[in-house]
Amino acid sequence: MVGKIKNYYAGGNTAKGFYSLYESSLAGLDRLFILKGGPGTGKSTLMKEIGDAWNENGFDIEYLHCASDNQSIDGFILPALKVGVVDGTAPHVIEPKAPGVVEEYVNLGVAWNSDLLAPYKERILELNDKIDTSFQSAYANFADALAVHDEWEKIYIENMDFNKADQLTEELLEHFFAGKGLKKTADVRHRYLGAATPEGAVDFIQNLTEDVYKRYFIKGRPGSGKSTMLKKIAAAAEDKGFDVEIYHCGFDPNSLDMVIVRELGFAIFDSTAPHEYFPDRENDEIVDMYKRTITPGTDDKYEVELEDITSRYSGKMKDAIACLARAKELHDELEQYYIEAMDFNKVDEIKSEIHKQIEQLIGAVQAY
Repeated sequence: MVGKIKNYYAGGNTAKGFYSLYESSLAGLDRLFILKGGPGTGKSTLMKEIGDAWNENGFDIEYLHCASDNQSIDGFILPALKVGVVDGTAPHVIEPKAPGVVEEYVNLGVAWNSDLLAPYKERILELNDKIDTSFQSAYANFADALAVHDEWEKIYIENMDFNKADQLTEELLEHFFAGKGLKKTADVRHRYLGAATPEGAVDFIQNLTEDVYKRYFIKGRPGSGKSTMLKKIAAAAEDKGFDVEIYHCGFDPNSLDMVIVRELGFAIFDSTAPHEYFPDRENDEIVDMYKRTITPGTDDKYEVELEDITSRYSGKMKDAIACLARAKELHDELEQYYIEAMDFNKVDEIKSEIHKQIEQLIGAVQAY
């Protein structure tokens, strides 16, 4: 029987630069293999093959996707065994807390032939510089887009009834948590439901909520209080001892896009672009922040200003995505030099050794 798969991101290309949530995503593991090695050394393929094998053997798995390459993963976790394997190269450098006890470095660099790389030293250095420049340009464009987004929010904030927003939030808190609570410390996880990638915005909302009984789709405009409401719901869940998954915005990590409390069977998320969805299941429900909190006619009143803002915002986001696509193109070229210098038989040996060590954990878990 095949296990379940959850997909999400632990790092993102944001308006704040590359923003990592790895520490929260990897918390509580008893064993963590941290892969080191250059581009094209087979890290993502190795992780996919090991992860898929365990999943086919009935184990639930969590895939941590790569925001800079739509076809790659940055890691996987086997929750039942409390084990994970992650790419530990820049920009997602992971500092071990108990090296040799919990974390173990795995160096795929032992499988490359440095003599085959040496003739391309200058080009490799040049590509690395250009890739870094492309990412910095992407982050600068995202930052500019966020500044425009702040203008967008300002219009709605100035036309918002905060008392009504507070009332709506209280209604939801009462509905979710009244008379409920668990006498334990909540397990709180911070992740991303989606990311800005070389192919545009990608999200895993449907996958993450597929086995959740009740889904709430928040509709509204920028500045209508969606993230603030989600933060209050997450805080209440934690305070009452419920495990909570907190999904940050892949554009602005200070904002939230979704909260899932599986012990209570609900997910509530920002269902506006670029992750706009509509109810398609019997228990789905819309929470309309615009209708409940914004002064009627605001869209019409500020039509000209909003058109200008959305145009500038869209332009900056497109420029940022183009920079990510350029970085990916350069990275693909860089990978080829390493691929041609690799002995993938050695990589297969490393993969087998990691797989064998994970197998040994099954006995320890069963004994426990």
